Amino acid sequence: MAEKFGGSRWFKEGYLDNRTAGLVVGRLTFAAIGSVDVCLKGDFKPDIIGRVISLANSQFSDDAVAGHRLGDFADPQLGAVSLISFDPHPLLDPHPYLEWFSLDQDHYRIELTEGDAWIVQSEHTQEFDENSQRLRDQFAAQLEAPPTESTSSEQEWF
Repeated sequence: MAEKFGGSRWFKEGYLDNRTAGLVVGRLTFAAIGSVDVCLKGDFKPDIIGRVISLANSQFSDDAVAGHRLGDFADPQLGAVSLISFDPHPLLDPHPYLEWFSLDQDHYRIELTEGDAWIVQSEHTQEFDENSQRLRDQFAAQLEAPPTESTSSEQEWF
């Protein structure tokens, strides 16, 4: 099952940068745990590919339950993009949608209200340059690591 961060209300704000093809980096802030670095293999969907997006959740709630549910959320979040778009499905109203899988195959999804995310205009992207490059340098190589074999005792059989 996907972690939806309390119906997305535990996600506060952040940014994601897809200016390097095949790589999304950024920083997301959550209730109870604060800011988390993100480095994901993949790209945004065509509506926003190659851009920097900024996010601010108008429905944010920093409630006590968040700490219990998000306490084991990894920092940094390393993995692969499933779907990042402002218009994720033709049968739904356009809205910001973030979905990814961690390297451990944990599934995460954030859905925001239209207007809670926007494309950062090119004259303002330089404020993200230093942190985005730090994240690329620090984490991108870890996404390329070959998968490790699990032992039979670690496998779940259904």
